Amino acid sequence: MTKANIIEEIVSQTGIARKDVSATVEAFMDVIKSSLLDKKENVYLRGFGSFIVKHRAEKTARNISKNTTIVIPAHDFPDFKPAKSFVAKMKSENVEDED
Repeated sequence: MTKANIIEEIVSQTGIARKDVSATVEAFMDVIKSSLLDKKENVYLRGFGSFIVKHRAEKTARNISKNTTIVIPAHDFPDFKPAKSFVAKMKSENVEDED
């Protein structure tokens, strides 16, 4: 599902104008991005999941083709962890599908 599909689904379920829904979805994504990038704050959406900032330490790696050692600098990256209730619902739906 793409962002356009999400916007269309919200429009069909709520009857709100496409322009307004699009602006809201964009603003929602901007808030999450700015919280993760600028403030280094995690975003918790109860019942859905958490967008968290993880840190990777500096490490050395090998470039096998050139037979050299390189240093990969420490960096932060975004990660998503689904809520336990969300995971439980996914598992229960998969069990029902197998029957």
